[in-house]
Amino acid sequence: MDAPTTTSAGNGTSGDADGGGWFTPRTSPPLPGGDQESDGNRLAGLRPVGRSQEPPTGVRQHREGAARERIQSGVDLPPSAPLSPPPALDHGPEHSVFDPRVPDEPAGQAAPPSPDAVLIRRTMAEVGPVADKVTSYFYALLFVQHPELRSMFPPAMDAQRDRLLKALLTAAEHIDNTPVLVDYLQNLGRGHRKYGTQADHYPAVGECLIGALSRYAKGSWNEETEAAWVRTYTTISQVMIDAAAADELRSPPWWLAEVVSHDLRTADTAVLTVRPNQPYPFLAGQYTSLETPWWPRIWRHYSFASAPRSDGLLSFHVKAISAGWVSNSLVHRARPGDVLRLGPPAGGMTVDHSSDSGLLCLGGGTGIAPIKAIVEDVAEHGRHRPVEVFYGARTGQDLYDLDTLLRLQQSNSWLEVRPVVDKHGLLQLPDAIRDHGPWNGYDAYLSGPPGMIRSGVDALKAAGISAERIHHDSVEELVAAGD
Repeated sequence: MDAPTTTSAGNGTSGDADGGGWFTPRTSPPLPGGDQESDGNRLAGLRPVGRSQEPPTGVRQHREGAARERIQSGVDLPPSAPLSPPPALDHGPEHSVFDPRVPDEPAGQAAPPSPDAVLIRRTMAEVGPVADKVTSYFYALLFVQHPELRSMFPPAMDAQRDRLLKALLTAAEHIDNTPVLVDYLQNLGRGHRKYGTQADHYPAVGECLIGALSRYAKGSWNEETEAAWVRTYTTISQVMIDAAAADELRSPPWWLAEVVSHDLRTADTAVLTVRPNQPYPFLAGQYTSLETPWWPRIWRHYSFASAPRSDGLLSFHVKAISAGWVSNSLVHRARPGDVLRLGPPAGGMTVDHSSDSGLLCLGGGTGIAPIKAIVEDVAEHGRHRPVEVFYGARTGQDLYDLDTLLRLQQSNSWLEVRPVVDKHGLLQLPDAIRDHGPWNGYDAYLSGPPGMIRSGVDALKAAGISAERIHHDSVEELVAAGD
């Protein structure tokens, strides 16, 4: 469900004499005590594509001042959005910054937008109707200005083409929601490591982004708007760079994993078990990105289908879909002995084991994988809390993992498994929720097709479960997943 992201070149044009310039990220986070490594403030000055080397005096002074501020503080944020510490647990994706997955904003936020946010959203409104042209021009600039990058992308750009720009704009749109934005970007920065992204790669992307936006947002583009985008992109890139640098101290950019078993459950659904080449820490309910040897540089996301195991093995449920390069390879081509690559774990659909609340779990199709992992996790923690699992599928044959869940039910009196087979061409899990209950005091977990999640969330809210107790991966990401 993932697509590779750009890993932009780090050879931007020369900057101002004082070392400042456009998109000038630090290469590492501050060291304890406030000191930095000798190259910590190495800067890569840039100019926008298609413009003269020297900007107007007012703009140049503005950029030089912003650069000096970045050297002092590391990250620019609007005055209305002070940087707050990230949550202890990753609640966002590991995806590239160019995958449009952003956690939902907390309810009740009604603060007026910052001046930069107003300018950025005005740009986005103007380019929205011609987003395909903006994207095409962006990649044209990127590959012409930095041809060495092309080999880092998949040969076919169909799946990748719009994700980079779309997610970058999504991140920019959330610039005022600091807790959400920082968590999102930190996960993206960590995930970028598997693509080989370095700190000095970010300026090229920023340069081409400004070039594409300024070409297609002529009605709203001016020096003030340009400066707002420079500040915003600098913020985005710095958070990602710092997160990647910190992550480098404790984990590899990817893991190799050998397929040890391949169980074809239906004509188009398989359960794969793999053995990582080194310990792989994750939590039940999370997911990872996966790359096959048959489609290099194409990554897709799959949830872990079991809780962490003492033998270190990992399991995934994969359904082959039409034109799904990775899914078809995993279902119909992968065999024991094949070696895959795994990105870092991500996702916040995990269980709070300090709570006694019941769990209401909805799994549709292969979305049952993280639900099964959550059930195993509850069992291993030994807390007798009620867990209700609704397992939905189009046909009885598609309930390919029902026997496993029923065995778990037999050995755990607190677990109730309810299979739901659709008889009318529509997934009926929301109807099943309404027929049971009440669900007061339950936390809800949903995993499955985007339509099921949307209707499931509505049904859960109607059943009295508050939004903050409903957990699922972003619907927007699922729509963009494709494979």
